[in-house]
Amino acid sequence: MELDLVSHLRSNPGIALVGATNDSTKYGNIIFRDLRKKNYTVYPVNPRATTVEGEAAYKNLESLIAEKSVGLVVYVIPPKLTLEGLKIAESLGLKKVWVQPGAGDETVRAYLDEHGFEYLMDACVMVQTR
Repeated sequence: MELDLVSHLRSNPGIALVGATNDSTKYGNIIFRDLRKKNYTVYPVNPRATTVEGEAAYKNLESLIAEKSVGLVVYVIPPKLTLEGLKIAESLGLKKVWVQPGAGDETVRAYLDEHGFEYLMDACVMVQTR
């Protein structure tokens, strides 16, 4: 069920950014910096980083939700990894997700629909928070 998560996002729900990176040429970094500049609470999730832009990074969603409150998961990784990540998010009860352009495909969309996620796909979180 594709829902409008923009108003939920504006409530600053605590955002897990899966795919956050220190590589300033990648969207995982551009989005992280953009949302922080707009005063959103953003937690970087990257299994290969200890920090992103000076903020502590989390290896996975499990370690993040053990410490922080997360109300929205934003994916900015390849579709195959997004699909794997959605299975983990679902097991953790994280059912509000934002799939950035390029992070999803029809398999991802079908999984989201079949498993009752509240989601937005193919819309850029930076554009929606202007």
